[in-house]
Amino acid sequence: MMTTAIVAGVVTVDRFAYAQNAAQTSFNVPAGPLNRALTTFGRQAGLQVTYLASIAAGMNSPGVSGPLSREQALARILQGTGLTYSFTNPTTVAISQPNAAGSAGALPADAIPLDTIDVQGANPNSTMTPMPAYAGGQVATGGQVGMLGNRSVMNTPFSLTSYTNKLIEDQQARTVQDVLNNDPSVIASTSSGTPHDYQVIRGFGGYGIDGTRTLNGLAGMAPLFFPSSDYIERVEILKGPSALLNGMTLASAAVTGAIGGSVNLVTKRATNEPITQLTTRYVSNSQIGTHLDVGRRFGASNKFGIRFNGSIDGGHTPIDTQHSKLGTAALNLDYSGERVRLSADFAHQSQNLDPNGVYIQARSVAGSLSSFPRAPSSTVSLVPPGSEYKTNSTMGMIRGEVDILENVTAYAAIGKQSSEADLNGYEKVRLLDSAGRYSIAREIQHYSRDIFSMQGGVRAKANTGPVDHALSLNLSRSELTYKRAESEGSASIIESMYNPVFPLLPSVADPGDPRKSSQTAASSIGFADTLSILDERIQFMAGIRYQEAGIDNFNTTTGLLSSKYDANAWTPAFGLVVKPWENVSLYANYIEDLRAGTIVGTTYANAGEVLPPYVSKQHEAGVKVDWGQVTTTLAVFQIAKAAAISIDDPAGGDPTLSQNGEERNRGIELNAYGELMPGVRLLGGLTLLDARLTKTEGGTLDGKRNDTAPRVRAVVGAEWDAPFVEGLTLTGRLTYTGDAVVSTSSGVTIPSWTTLDLGARYTFNSPLNEKPVTVRFNVDNVFDKDYWAGTYASGFVYRGQPRTFRLSTTFNF
Repeated sequence: MMTTAIVAGVVTVDRFAYAQNAAQTSFNVPAGPLNRALTTFGRQAGLQVTYLASIAAGMNSPGVSGPLSREQALARILQGTGLTYSFTNPTTVAISQPNAAGSAGALPADAIPLDTIDVQGANPNSTMTPMPAYAGGQVATGGQVGMLGNRSVMNTPFSLTSYTNKLIEDQQARTVQDVLNNDPSVIASTSSGTPHDYQVIRGFGGYGIDGTRTLNGLAGMAPLFFPSSDYIERVEILKGPSALLNGMTLASAAVTGAIGGSVNLVTKRATNEPITQLTTRYVSNSQIGTHLDVGRRFGASNKFGIRFNGSIDGGHTPIDTQHSKLGTAALNLDYSGERVRLSADFAHQSQNLDPNGVYIQARSVAGSLSSFPRAPSSTVSLVPPGSEYKTNSTMGMIRGEVDILENVTAYAAIGKQSSEADLNGYEKVRLLDSAGRYSIAREIQHYSRDIFSMQGGVRAKANTGPVDHALSLNLSRSELTYKRAESEGSASIIESMYNPVFPLLPSVADPGDPRKSSQTAASSIGFADTLSILDERIQFMAGIRYQEAGIDNFNTTTGLLSSKYDANAWTPAFGLVVKPWENVSLYANYIEDLRAGTIVGTTYANAGEVLPPYVSKQHEAGVKVDWGQVTTTLAVFQIAKAAAISIDDPAGGDPTLSQNGEERNRGIELNAYGELMPGVRLLGGLTLLDARLTKTEGGTLDGKRNDTAPRVRAVVGAEWDAPFVEGLTLTGRLTYTGDAVVSTSSGVTIPSWTTLDLGARYTFNSPLNEKPVTVRFNVDNVFDKDYWAGTYASGFVYRGQPRTFRLSTTFNF
């Protein structure tokens, strides 16, 4: 592996001070502005740090954490700044700029050169090391852009946001869905609100089980049901279609896959500093849990690493009578050599909800409703106890990189995941009228999904005169075997969702083990070249991917093949970045995306039918500005795809799903993140969306609003380090989501909603070992708003979360 020696500066040290400062102290200095990092360092080290404000202006520090000597900690804080430091006495350190003549070969007699720091993953073709955090530490400076590899936000012709583990910990995010809700372009369901792991990005919905997520860049390896965030280092959101970048998804239901965007999860790896953290946590009403995070590096030059994360949580949730249990175990092993890097991930996750959350199916009555009924109390369970929903996922993947030449890196990854979902109870309620009457029917469902995925390729840097090239070649193959067994009993009517009274409900026979329902295979080969001139001031990316997909559907009773089809397509992509100034990026892109045709789900009259494959197209342009401590992005986009429209049955039966016309989503996105001033951090934005149907048969639905897509969504979050109590941070987040259409053909909507989340955290040194202890307290939905949170898969609605208290304490050992 290629390593780069980075010297933070020249260290001029009094010999007495050097000896005194060799003792280790536990540091926790977040990444961010250098002046803020030096202030925090001085407080934790018990030192007075002096410097001219002008020399630190506009500089960032990578931060530092763990038990280190004062020398080591300060060296890492100054890493990459070119500044030097010297101890003027045992309790005072001065930061300065080296003189023009200063060099490693011309040090003063009492100077000590800074130890060389090896930065693993400095190879620009590598994706093994996540991009560093931006000012404020909540968002990274970049992330993995599929086959293109790691890219900074300013050098990416796409909309990319990468949320850090710091944000995950500080918000006490239990699942990846909790992290996604920070983004104004994303609406994500929650595990207690619906049995389905679902997110809407740029107005297009997709299930996590259907390819909207990758793990370390490999399709199908992210846990299929509400992935735990305990072992996740980064949550990277790439907005828009991503066929060229990520290949084809393995959709197995009536969804639009990853057209609106995709999410890549980056797992934790062992860091240079040993990690031993224990977090105890409480979530209302009485969920108790613990999370253990342990990491070590060992061997010559710390080439070998091991990181383990394990957690278990359980107890009663804020929803009446609901009990939840969630367990996670994840192990990462890695090797970082001179030219070879290897990483292996193994994870298991299980969840049990009783009674499970349900969604509201309103398709059959949506056309007759003048307005959608108001949301019931968010703490009321709409199904009786004993409705149990269990899920579990087990996965393993191995990936590696080899530097063939200094500028050429080959990579490969292979993985397998098996998952199961079992329901013995109630998955949905069928709305009967605007007064809130509904029916439920007991169901027994068994599902299993086995996914095998692999990819390989080459990334290379080349130069042809004034033009630099970043070349990418990628081959991928994914296979999905889907099995199911379902049975449903007769329906019982519940007179009111506002005060449900459950009669004695009929039982239903178990359908037995799940049987093969479909097999899906997708393979592709893609190539891209990013050409740049004028020191990357102008960059042009052009690429193309050839994709093949095949789906075989089987009769679950006879086991015989019932239908099949194959599709293939060439999908191009183009991107342009122009940087008129170093901190300003103007960008534009055009990208196409092939999706396998929808397999119509069991809730439709034409269940099992396979709709034709379709190609979606995105046009996007925008501007990104790095103001030094705050980055802002403005994007305008249009995404168009073939529409799958649900047509209601006039007789009240199940509707029919058919491909008809085009869904065209146009939008504007404004985002901002960073540190407005020392101790004040900002994260949020605004999305305006116009989602319409066009080109429908006979024009009957032209101009109708698309379901799942609110016109407006705004998320504004802020943090403030309170000056009156050292170590105290106050947090808040305001979320507004506009009204959304329940069913495109009917036009009935759920109303807009606004929620407020508040929190605080306090960090202090433990009196037992002088290492940081952090106590966090958050309140979600402070005013206990009752609301319909969103819609998905035309005609389905789910509720928002009730007021929820979260309390945790993280101990470092």
